[in-house]
Amino acid sequence: MTAGRPGIVLPSLAVVQVRDGAAPPGADEVVAEAGGAVLLVGDGTRAALSGLAPARQAWTAEFPGGLRPGPGTTATALAPLLTGVHALLLSASADGRELAPRLAHALDRPLLAGAVEVLPDGALVSRREGTAQTRLTARGPFVTTLVAGVRGMNPPPAASTDGSPTALVPTALTPDWPADIPDPRVVEVLQPGPTGDDLADARRILGAGGGLGDPDSVALLRNVAGSLGASVGATRVVTDAGWLDHERQIGTTGVAVDPDVYIAFGVSGAGQHTGGLGTPRLIISVNTDPHCPMTAMADLGIVADAPAVLAELSARLGAADRE
Repeated sequence: MTAGRPGIVLPSLAVVQVRDGAAPPGADEVVAEAGGAVLLVGDGTRAALSGLAPARQAWTAEFPGGLRPGPGTTATALAPLLTGVHALLLSASADGRELAPRLAHALDRPLLAGAVEVLPDGALVSRREGTAQTRLTARGPFVTTLVAGVRGMNPPPAASTDGSPTALVPTALTPDWPADIPDPRVVEVLQPGPTGDDLADARRILGAGGGLGDPDSVALLRNVAGSLGASVGATRVVTDAGWLDHERQIGTTGVAVDPDVYIAFGVSGAGQHTGGLGTPRLIISVNTDPHCPMTAMADLGIVADAPAVLAELSARLGAADRE
């Protein structure tokens, strides 16, 4: 450990990267999987902590002077503070997948990527595009990335004696930020289009189901999603028909997601699809069948023709001519 900079000693710890006060998708699940212990690193870490309900014990490492060090520099700076942690957990978001291997290298530990469950001696990982699971065992400390939308949030937020939530006060860490590490430099973070992003990271998703009826309605859904700043997902019926690429398929044999908002257009709600949905904060279902599983699990069910509702929504948003 770095002299004068005490490290963290714990069985497991979530490492959450923060951009402009926002945690990445899946961060709350990673914190819950780590038993509520989290280290937030980046800019605006205190603000991001307030949105992590499962957090019970927290540390922050704020980037110096408004700079945004690359993943290699970040891993080198954090490693001396983390030698006393047995299992380091990161989300399988873009930032997590970038930092995790560098952190594993800096600590000389194995990386167990794509975990669906973290165990005391390793992890259960997803393989073959989610169709198989393999248990990997580590002979000592390890680093792992957790797939979003598969574990949920088990530990409740910390509470006071009267049952009300308490404000968690983090411990501020001051890593040594090396200046001589060869590292990529972030020039700009571009927001992707509705079908150009990593679906697992999406916070808002519009779901295309077979009830949309044809590829023209699916194309309109993409335009509406672009107007709403949302991503597009689909059921297997839609991807098998070739209306969207298979990487847009949500489900147990597709992509596991965990958005804040999921709006399902013409989605019946088969178990294969809903099994990959995670725990959205808000679900809206548009379907002519008021008794279909998707509408039954929705917070708001709109019993109407999905293409007609989509066309009206498009007209109100002015999305019909969107590229």
